[in-house]
Amino acid sequence: MSPHALPPLLAAVQTNCDITDARFAADLPLCIYLLQMREYYRWAQGLAFGETLPRAALGDWLARREAHWDTLDGRSFEPVPCAGMPVDPFDVATIDAALQPLGLGYGAGLVGPGRPVFFVAERAMASPAQVDGEPVRVQLYGRELARCLAAPLALLAADETIVLRQAALARWLWERFEAHSLRPAEGAFGRFAAACGLQSPEQFSARLPDLLHTARPVLLLHELGELRAGRWLGPRWATLRQALADDRRSELRLRAVRDHLADLGTTLPALLADGASAPLHFWFAGYEGHREALYPGLKAAYAAWCAGDEGRALRAAVQVGEPHFRRLAKRLLALADGPAAVLSQALAQRLNDAATSCTG
Repeated sequence: MSPHALPPLLAAVQTNCDITDARFAADLPLCIYLLQMREYYRWAQGLAFGETLPRAALGDWLARREAHWDTLDGRSFEPVPCAGMPVDPFDVATIDAALQPLGLGYGAGLVGPGRPVFFVAERAMASPAQVDGEPVRVQLYGRELARCLAAPLALLAADETIVLRQAALARWLWERFEAHSLRPAEGAFGRFAAACGLQSPEQFSARLPDLLHTARPVLLLHELGELRAGRWLGPRWATLRQALADDRRSELRLRAVRDHLADLGTTLPALLADGASAPLHFWFAGYEGHREALYPGLKAAYAAWCAGDEGRALRAAVQVGEPHFRRLAKRLLALADGPAAVLSQALAQRLNDAATSCTG
């Protein structure tokens, strides 16, 4: 692909990102929506970390963005122009191959049933790696040229490549640290920042390489755990997710079950074996929402580790939690063998039952 062909490709990808946002941004809780829009504005305007967001300009931009989304209501995704040909936006291999000579890459995937995300970013590195003793392929991306409001930090590509979006990770780290610096409190993120030598917003850019270096292996372990969990769960798990396409709460709880399989089976055992403190603090900085609701005792085990028990409570929690969520996943998968007409209702009932949570 020649450089002059890039602008129309980027325009098509960004339009598809906007269509996704128009469909799904309203599903977010208001506080999360506003936080994500602040971060999205910083990206769209090219503002540096720490640069004050102008309140009036941000409000005007948000209103224009929402009005733009209104014009996209009901619109189908656009084909992406590649080498003079229209390409399906989910044909990642073709679009990505066209961008490689320009040092760019393309990604597309689902963050929920029928909830796609797209991005174009600068390639940072692609290489085979060993993660928890297993050979995997890792693709790192840097600055992003097109993206959706939702920007997953990491994802599994169709060919099982682990994709890490470093720019999205950097923005997530900044948003978390900015919130922490405004209201300092004891917590996992504050401990993570301190372990990486970050004490003030003015230090953020200088300390960012260390933050990324510490966070990347944790994300790699989680994605490897997702890969292993997916192999064990099999194709019927996708049937369960699709059945909950119109029930966001239950779908998020189903996703949290798989996250627990990934982290209790791979991420946490590996981090505990390594023994470094900062990566564990980073993992617990993101432990919230439905994952925490399904296993609240894990936070108490983390507190015991912070108090100096050398990981005994966390290891015990892993040993209790991993088989619990395997049993739960088996029961959920068994529902797929029942009547399709009542699958979503049966799943929602099981996922929202108090017995779903691990109380060990």
